[in-house]
Amino acid sequence: MAQDQASTPREENTKNDASKKKKDDKKKAVEEEELSEEDQKLKSELEMLVERLTESNQELYAPSLEALKTFIRTSTSSMTAVPKPLKFLRPHYPVMVELYNNWPKGALQDSLADVLSVLGMTYSDDGKRESLAFRLKTSSDDISSWGHEYIRHLALEIGEEYEVRSDNEEEQSKNTEGVTVVASNTEELLDLAMKIVPFFLKHNAEADAVDLLLELEAIERLPEFVDEDTFARVCLYMVSCVPLLATPDDNAFLNTAFTIYLNHGKLTQALALAIRIDDEDLIRSVFTATEDVLVQKQLAFMLARQQYFIDLEDEDVRNCLANTSLSEYYQYLVKELNLLEPKVPEDIYKSHLENNNKKRGILDSAKQNLAASFVNAFVNAGFGSDKLLTEEQEAGSWVYKTKGKGMYSTTASLGTLFQWDFGNGLQQLDKYMYSNDEQVKAGAILGTGIVNAGVYDETDPAMALLSEYVESEKESEKVAAIVGLGIAYAGSRRQDLVDMFMSIITDTEVDMQVSAMASLSLGHVFVGSCNGDIAGAILQTLFERSAVSGHLDNKWANFMVLGLALLFVGKPEFIEEVIETIKAIEHPIAKIAEALVTMCAYSGSGNVLQIQKFLHDCTIRPEEKSEETTQEETNSEAAISTPGAGEPATAETVDPEADPEAEEDKEEDKEEDKDNLFQGFSVLGIAAIAMGEEIGQEMVLRHFGHLMHYGDDHIKRAVPLAMGLVSVSNPEMKVFDTLSRYSHDNDLEVAINSIFSMGLVGAGTNNARLAQLLRGLAGYYNREVDGLFTTRIAQGLLHLGKGTLTLNPFHTDRQILSRVSFAGLLTVLVAMLDPKSFILDSSHFLLYYFTNAIRPRMLVTLDENLEPIKVNVRVGQAVDTVGQAGKPKTITGWVTHSTPVLLGFGERAELEDNEYISLASSLEGVVVLKKNPEFMDIDN
Repeated sequence: MAQDQASTPREENTKNDASKKKKDDKKKAVEEEELSEEDQKLKSELEMLVERLTESNQELYAPSLEALKTFIRTSTSSMTAVPKPLKFLRPHYPVMVELYNNWPKGALQDSLADVLSVLGMTYSDDGKRESLAFRLKTSSDDISSWGHEYIRHLALEIGEEYEVRSDNEEEQSKNTEGVTVVASNTEELLDLAMKIVPFFLKHNAEADAVDLLLELEAIERLPEFVDEDTFARVCLYMVSCVPLLATPDDNAFLNTAFTIYLNHGKLTQALALAIRIDDEDLIRSVFTATEDVLVQKQLAFMLARQQYFIDLEDEDVRNCLANTSLSEYYQYLVKELNLLEPKVPEDIYKSHLENNNKKRGILDSAKQNLAASFVNAFVNAGFGSDKLLTEEQEAGSWVYKTKGKGMYSTTASLGTLFQWDFGNGLQQLDKYMYSNDEQVKAGAILGTGIVNAGVYDETDPAMALLSEYVESEKESEKVAAIVGLGIAYAGSRRQDLVDMFMSIITDTEVDMQVSAMASLSLGHVFVGSCNGDIAGAILQTLFERSAVSGHLDNKWANFMVLGLALLFVGKPEFIEEVIETIKAIEHPIAKIAEALVTMCAYSGSGNVLQIQKFLHDCTIRPEEKSEETTQEETNSEAAISTPGAGEPATAETVDPEADPEAEEDKEEDKEEDKDNLFQGFSVLGIAAIAMGEEIGQEMVLRHFGHLMHYGDDHIKRAVPLAMGLVSVSNPEMKVFDTLSRYSHDNDLEVAINSIFSMGLVGAGTNNARLAQLLRGLAGYYNREVDGLFTTRIAQGLLHLGKGTLTLNPFHTDRQILSRVSFAGLLTVLVAMLDPKSFILDSSHFLLYYFTNAIRPRMLVTLDENLEPIKVNVRVGQAVDTVGQAGKPKTITGWVTHSTPVLLGFGERAELEDNEYISLASSLEGVVVLKKNPEFMDIDN
């Protein structure tokens, strides 16, 4: 053993010596590498030119430098090798730097600096920026002749140097040869960058140009360099970068791209960005940029999809913006698709296919009749006809097959059936407005608000009919009027509603439900407006109500907080003060409020830091009880379990009511649950932020799996809802298969939320696999009333509008998040966080907040008279063309259809030929076409 140990170091030394010798031999072999005759000649010539620069004859300097430049510029090599002139000149770099320092200032020194700047690419070490240093020393403007690789290297060094100078303007960057880059300011860097940007744009390197200006914080300079050939690719890249940028760079990119589009007459693209920026002045500037009324009408159709109403002079354009023709175009779509025949709930249930048909009597209960009313409303939404409520033999009788609040929601479903068609809808609802039954009348009031949602008319029927009921003494009518007005005028920012609802919010004597619904309605009406008066009033009310015992423990209090949060949708820069104020509220609802406000502010942004914050919130556990407390509990339990010597513990001896300590422990557990309820909202927040960005969606779906394994009960109940929000109307197999597994969870609330989310994921798609899974669940939960009710709702959502509608809040090629739609979705999901207190109890009317999220997923083409016309379009999966060379295809796997057509999630349409010119940048929704004057029909 000792001998082996003694020999080990010797063996290691022998190995090291052999390795060292091998390296030396390899180095020597490289040095003695035989060059070809041509390379040897080039090397000799270059060495001769460098030698001439060291001689005393100054007449040789200028010709030698020009010869060196010529050799470097004309050198050709493979993309993976260093050009040979640079390779052979590298050893002479220090000598040439010394020459530069010794030469007097003048044209020769400038010319040498030009050469050294290029050679610096091969000699520069980490942190040394010789190429930039010598480029700044020379007065030569001819940088493009040195080639693309040199320009890219120079741009890299400019970015690094700018960062150094920005961090510390007094710091100087020195290299080993004593060359110093003066760190006095950044102006010279910006001037040099302005010479590089045109080169990048001219040579199809738009991304490099944008990245350089981003690093130099000068992106606003970009519009002066782009032209007709480059602006489209530049803007496409910039807009695609926005989700990956932090504030304020994201807004700077949007504003710059907006300016470029506006300057080049691409008004629909400019309007899309103005909507994302949410600046009314920019939106108006797009409309005033053209006098073409037809283009203005197309812009109005785009703005109408966002439910963003502004006052315009031209009456025809104003009508397009008011959505008054939406019902007409939707009816045209369903007629062309042959979908006019009304469907009854049984057509959706297909009960004969369910696995378990035992105890069918439960299907006739009032609860299931109510479910049938919702299914009927969702399936026939916008069609204006059904077989339960509008046909003569059934009219009126179906309402009374439900009970209590069920009649309320059933009557209100008429509003969904006639959605966007307020003329016919109000006629149908009118007869119920005079009913003696309080619930039926309240339902008609809510239905009036629903039927007017998203449609603006000068007669203002919703305000005229509902305003009087806001002061009603009957609470059901009052709440119905408040909710109806909130749905009808969502996104309109009407000041008269502030005056109407403010006193209801601030009066602490008013019932919490009424006050909360008023707050929520103003949140919908002023969504994303950051209205300070409303926010202040809600915050003040929360402080006042927190002082009154039990007020903020009310289940409706969360909706008051949600109303506050909706004011800040998409406005993260305005929430800091609000959150600081919220933290002063001494009640667990403060954490819920903070989560909701943050979630709304960053919705659809993909902000990674906020997602991490919410994930961290989900990992918080209740503080462990101290050892002393634990010991006291143990002693107490021992005392209770041994009431007397040898006596067994009986129900009489162990009386929880007689044990005040046991009662205190129960109260503490309840308080801990309240303190951590905000975690469910944090889970929703993760989904709300990630929903606009594909990579983020993939990542958070993985996190949801972990949360289901390790999270507490309220986290697990929120996870299915979050999965539904991430994939609204996008039935991906991996998502709904996971939800299908969760739908059999031991916790009934987890199962119920999973079933509901299955409907959310498949909303309006008629997905056959999902329909089969839901039929199976209907059989599985046949004896469980709440489970079956939720399954029916999910089936109704799956077949929303017979497959012609969607709940997805993104539109215009998935660029724009509709804040009104998002607000509607979020309201329903907040209610589903506690389904047994709201949707499954007597507050099922909250499902009608889906109203403003429901939109046709159609493409309808109109002629110059706004009459529908048929044209052939290709519909296929959208392809990301950012940064691709040439003119890449924007869709793949396309099929040719004749308009009108339905567009699925992730699908894009384009015209088959150039007979017509589209006035919209993306073929989606209502598109106006203009005859192409240059079109030639070859067939004729």
